Amino acid sequence: MQTKLTLRLDEQLIENAKLVAKQSGKSLSQMVADYFVQLNQKPSSKCQPLPPITASLLGCLPATTSQELDEEDYHSYLESKYQ
Repeated sequence: MQTKLTLRLDEQLIENAKLVAKQSGKSLSQMVADYFVQLNQKPSSKCQPLPPITASLLGCLPATTSQELDEEDYHSYLESKYQ
């Protein structure tokens, strides 16, 4: 059973959404319905491959110590930086 839903959104946002819907060959209602369906789907447990630009940056920073850095380390860094 389908039910009517009224949304109050910025006019420009609606116009942009209508344009995207038209370009994708869907109605705006179908796009909203597709989005709602995605909200109910569980995230995939598979790791997504990194985009090429991100993959090219992987490993470019020097390795840190074996221990994990935490918020306290960041605060210490900021204190020493701005003394």
